[in-house]
Amino acid sequence: MAVNASTKELVSGGLFVAFGAYFTLESLSYEIGTAFRMGPGFMPLLLGGVLCALGVAVAISGLGKPDTEERDPPSWRAIVLILGTIIFFALTIRGLGFIPVVFVSAFGTAMASRQNSPLFAAILAVGLTVMCTLIFVVGLGFPVALFGPWLGQ
Repeated sequence: MAVNASTKELVSGGLFVAFGAYFTLESLSYEIGTAFRMGPGFMPLLLGGVLCALGVAVAISGLGKPDTEERDPPSWRAIVLILGTIIFFALTIRGLGFIPVVFVSAFGTAMASRQNSPLFAAILAVGLTVMCTLIFVVGLGFPVALFGPWLGQ
């Protein structure tokens, strides 16, 4: 008896479980602590467990679906833009500073989808830049210049 299952969802769920299990196992080498006095291993353990649970849920949701959908060819535009923004971020964060690099990276990543207009990508990039600046620089005290030496700062 053959089982109807969506290969895409089974593979996705399996990857979630694999990454979640890895982070969960790695977190066990650190002190876990308690919910009120969290150790360095607490959040990786918690997030790894959540990722495993989500993976199981995704895999189970794919069990009743037939695998009849056509495979789309890879979007080279998306691959190039997303990988390019990661490399751009890594190579320019110290020279350009946090705000310009986050803005350009968010804009480039948003433009990876053909469904996004440049205006929407710019609005999204501004919002993400403000949010990331507030979270990482202001809230967590991330030690990075807002504007780097390449911009005369």
